[in-house]
Amino acid sequence: MIRMLTLRMLTLRTLSPKALTKALTLVALFLLAPAYGDDKAVIGQTAMMTVDEAGLVYQARIDTGAGNTSLHAFDLEIQGGSAKKMADNVGKTIWFTTENVAGERKRLSAKIVKTSTVSNSQGTETRYMVEMHVGFAGETRKVKVNLRDRGHMDYKLLIGRNWLKGKYVVDVSEKRVIGARAPISILETGLLFDTRIDTGAVENSLHAVDLKVENGVEDMEQNVGKMLAFTTENEKGETKRVHARIVETSLIRNAQGSEVRYMVELNVGEPGREYKVKVNLRDRTKMTNKLLIGRNWLQGHYLVDVAK
Repeated sequence: MIRMLTLRMLTLRTLSPKALTKALTLVALFLLAPAYGDDKAVIGQTAMMTVDEAGLVYQARIDTGAGNTSLHAFDLEIQGGSAKKMADNVGKTIWFTTENVAGERKRLSAKIVKTSTVSNSQGTETRYMVEMHVGFAGETRKVKVNLRDRGHMDYKLLIGRNWLKGKYVVDVSEKRVIGARAPISILETGLLFDTRIDTGAVENSLHAVDLKVENGVEDMEQNVGKMLAFTTENEKGETKRVHARIVETSLIRNAQGSEVRYMVELNVGEPGREYKVKVNLRDRTKMTNKLLIGRNWLQGHYLVDVAK
């Protein structure tokens, strides 16, 4: 781009004053033009989204294969009675009930703006469409939404291209950025840990003392599959007795030598974003951080920014 502008400037020297003014104006407009495409936000393959009219929060599936956004709706009723043909109900008010995955329900009414014929693996079906404000809390916008019974589906709100277009690009990897330290929750403990994020560690490691294996034997490998009880503690001194099944053992090598540790599966993550992962157990009493996050938790989910 710099080379192109340099060539343009050399050419400008040969122009008349009037032509030069016009050319400089065009160059200025070129430099000030917005970088379309760079101003689009990134959204993952799922997102927690709101529908203003319902006052509910939905875990939504982001679906670039769907032309329109779709909301779970049942007990549909046309105010004043329904015509035989769905298309003849356009302009009328429709009442329906919606529900999110948490089981929260709301009875709503809206004006039918059109009908939509949708093709899928079961064939084709016609749905009513209404206009609703969909998006994130405080940042919703009006979009046409088709109504269908999604009670048997995991996601009660599906976001289609009509909501995404011109505003969002979709990153199906859903990688988030996390700093070198972060508050991390372990659901089984009910505790929050001030955690060190360590890309040099293969596995997660949790502070654990007073380990008791149910019907345990001296050979650690023979205890795999048995239940284990241990006590953990966070940086605030809050403690919790935890029971978990030993899924395997892990040989850890460090500056002090090598040791074998038990590994259990726990739900670990940022509050509200926990997922099951293997964690090795060791006495971290003398260490600042009682939980260390390794690559087996980060991989495929997070990028680490040590400046964050």
